Amino acid sequence: MNKDDMLQAIHDLAKERGIDEEVLFEAVEEAIVAAFKREFADQKQNENVFAEIDRETGEMYVYEVVEVVEEVTDPKTQIALSEAQEIDPDLEEGDTIEMTIDVESLGRLAAGAAKAAISKKLRDTENARIESEFSDKKGELAYGVIQRSDDRFVFVDIGRAEATLPKKEQVKGEDYSFNKKMKFLILKVETQKERPVIIVSRSHPDLVRKLLEQEVPEIHDGVVEIVNVAREAGSRSKVAVISRDPDVDPLGACVGQRGSRISAIMDELGQEKIDVIQYNEDPAIFISNALSPAKVDRVSAELITMGDGTQEKTAQVIVPDQQYSLAIGRAGQNVRLAARLTGWKIDIKKTSEFQQMVSNDLVANFMVAEDEESDSNEQA
Repeated sequence: MNKDDMLQAIHDLAKERGIDEEVLFEAVEEAIVAAFKREFADQKQNENVFAEIDRETGEMYVYEVVEVVEEVTDPKTQIALSEAQEIDPDLEEGDTIEMTIDVESLGRLAAGAAKAAISKKLRDTENARIESEFSDKKGELAYGVIQRSDDRFVFVDIGRAEATLPKKEQVKGEDYSFNKKMKFLILKVETQKERPVIIVSRSHPDLVRKLLEQEVPEIHDGVVEIVNVAREAGSRSKVAVISRDPDVDPLGACVGQRGSRISAIMDELGQEKIDVIQYNEDPAIFISNALSPAKVDRVSAELITMGDGTQEKTAQVIVPDQQYSLAIGRAGQNVRLAARLTGWKIDIKKTSEFQQMVSNDLVANFMVAEDEESDSNEQA
């Protein structure tokens, strides 16, 4: 890299990346000094050295700062007063003077240093930009294009940066083929090997939350509020919502006309099913709603004090016999998501099973009462 190439590179990079030219010039000057000191590390040298690049011509110079003394005891850091006054008659003992260092290898040193400095400054600037721009976007949506993948990660172009989708944040069975466009949730920016890495997710429950905020104006405007999201990514989600306006139906707002809004979100999530649930402050009603699409006959919700003093939220739910499988869901998914959504431990029983339990209890109570009456008669 000659001086003209270096000047052009600095001008171009400053314009393309929005970096102040002076920052790049100073970085190259610092790199030249470092390269100079490495080159002559085996020689005793003046540590007070600096480089200067002519901003117009690209000419590069290295200077050392020496002290003006009457009698020189250290030729590397001092200059005799008589010699100094030949350069500048006004110099006096104790002054300092900048002396040009004539180095034959300066051009080679400067070229290598310039390349290294510009590359490092670009890396540092890019890292700082990513850190600054994306650290504040935690929990936000990012639109990305799949670039490549390996056994552990999928790498995504999200515009002005590359993001990483770790295995644990991927959805099992989801297609991450090259050039596929998807939406991601920005989880965090973490430092790996001295560079910021943007971590994104496709499986986090908040991805569903953010997609709803984007698709449903009533949620974005705060008229409808998402209370909680329970998700088994790629299969099913349950979303509890409430309206702050009595004239706005939260379920209708989320589903949209003919299901248009919820369908758009399901399309983005590979047809993952989404149950929109009406939130209610009454736990029994909320639990009943959360078990949708199953119909519920009865819910008994109570706080049970455990042996260690903690309280456990436990709900007993009675459903019609023909609704039992629907309430439980395939592999227990429906009741599992309902429990996660509501925060209650849910025990589901069929109506026939419950009636049998009640009947057994009645019989048992009758037998106890009969025994007590018999004992009383014998004592009499």
